[in-house]
Amino acid sequence: MTSPTGNFVWYEYIAEDRKAAVDFYSHVVGWSAKDAGMAGFPYELVGPGEHRIGGITDIPADARAMGARPGWDGYIWVEDVDASAKKLGAEGGQLMKGPMDIPNVGRFAVVADPFGAVFMLFRDAGGDAPTPPPAGTPGLVGWRELHSDDGAKAFDFYCRFFGWTKTSDFDMGPMGVYRMFRTAGGEEGGIMTRMPHTPRAHWLYYFNVDGLDAAAERITANGGKIVNGPHEVPGGQWIVQGTDPQGGLFALVAPKR
Repeated sequence: MTSPTGNFVWYEYIAEDRKAAVDFYSHVVGWSAKDAGMAGFPYELVGPGEHRIGGITDIPADARAMGARPGWDGYIWVEDVDASAKKLGAEGGQLMKGPMDIPNVGRFAVVADPFGAVFMLFRDAGGDAPTPPPAGTPGLVGWRELHSDDGAKAFDFYCRFFGWTKTSDFDMGPMGVYRMFRTAGGEEGGIMTRMPHTPRAHWLYYFNVDGLDAAAERITANGGKIVNGPHEVPGGQWIVQGTDPQGGLFALVAPKR
């Protein structure tokens, strides 16, 4: 069995208005939502049909005190959260919260890579990484994209830390080189140096939809904004990047317009 180490296994949105965020993404991406049933901790599980790919919750008080704004974060599977957090710190990353347990769910830590992009280290309490539906299924995360202060050095860091491998480079001219990576789950995303107008390093997550134009219309119809696209990308897919009504950045990817 292939180790799930280095795979993205969960996505989480922290919101100013949890219910409004659920409503927006349910309309735009086509998710259903279900309360997680955790006493004293409102948390909405979201995903296509009965499959759950992530959760939407309120901005935690400690994160709010640090200036956190609405947005998406990804959870990356590791075998040992504590050891991985310690190793990340030794390589120039930052431990922001944890490691700590989520009762009956798993253990996690909120961290930042050496260039400031935030993500989570995670291991399920049962020790088994979830099995996702087939790649390309509408409602799943179809692509993950890191906008870093230094794309080349960030790429080397993630490959060294998680065992990712390079699949190819794409020269974007003045925008630099786009480096695509593979995890144990397949080709998962790309890494680039952020543009000057991008205020900070961050991960951007692309949600699968059937058709891009109709989905883009749903963004604006539900109070969001288009900030980039639609564009056709190598491989024949179409993408659009947007912000939700609370200012959270996200993207969509589809096989057709």
